Amino acid sequence: MNFVVGVTGSIAAYKACELVREFVKAGHDVRVVMTKSACEFVTPLTFRTLSKNPVAVTLFNQEEDNWMPAHIELANFADAFVIAPCTANVLAKLANGIGDDALTATFLACTSPVLVAPSMNVHMWENKSTQANVALLEQRGVNFVDPESGDLACGVNAKGKLPEPAKIAAVAIELAQKHKESK
Repeated sequence: MNFVVGVTGSIAAYKACELVREFVKAGHDVRVVMTKSACEFVTPLTFRTLSKNPVAVTLFNQEEDNWMPAHIELANFADAFVIAPCTANVLAKLANGIGDDALTATFLACTSPVLVAPSMNVHMWENKSTQANVALLEQRGVNFVDPESGDLACGVNAKGKLPEPAKIAAVAIELAQKHKESK
């Protein structure tokens, strides 16, 4: 199966490396799309090395022989689109239909199942705006793996931690299989 992994600017971005490895280890093809903020935590080269595929950071491909915009190519490729970690900022963009970067534009163009794994400070997670955005996205058919409780980067032990990559991968594989079977 084909998975697109979206990585946003969260300290948990390093766990997306293990998520990509989980998919590759299981024999799946993986492409990665990153926000510019995600590149502050993990480089595109890391994901290119792990996935053995180009990594999208901008809306348009930089490869001369490919005319299709990266977000359309990725959306067409995906059997499932997994955004992990997903920040409060990107959740708000997804809920409001804002496609101002490669990741959010891929989301808007994607017709396969989407799985979002939020990761953020507990107060950001519990904020009424964030919860309203999650509820709206769920109503629209977006799937979620809720954050877990644990030690957060801000120094508190609370809900907001990205679930383990193996758990996210298992949910994503199940979603993609169900989607393929329903076609």
